[in-house]
Amino acid sequence: MENINLTNSEWYVLDCLWERSPQTVMELVSALNGRLGWAKSTTITTLRRMEDKGLVLCQTQGRTKHYSSAVPRDRAVRGETRSFLNKVYRGSVGLMMSALTQDRALSKEEIDELYEILRKAEEETK
Repeated sequence: MENINLTNSEWYVLDCLWERSPQTVMELVSALNGRLGWAKSTTITTLRRMEDKGLVLCQTQGRTKHYSSAVPRDRAVRGETRSFLNKVYRGSVGLMMSALTQDRALSKEEIDELYEILRKAEEETK
């Protein structure tokens, strides 16, 4: 699987599966109904589509289907981050950081954390 481009619905399902896997259809129905108000049919349809796309794995034991993620969380996060950055900021981390600082959206702690991330990245490129 090369580029991972998830819909919001796919992200919600995978988020449940990343928390705990495998889960039965009814466990996912309950979790997604509680979080999003999804009907059973919505969950089942979404799972079927995700299975067709290779995003989830399904194992049947007796009459019960057990689902797990076929996509590691870190890989999905990287793909979604890159997609967001390209769509909103034309791929520029600088533009994104500029927008965040102009809106005063970063706390002192977050700025310190970013400095530390950049320091580590700089050391790794030496």
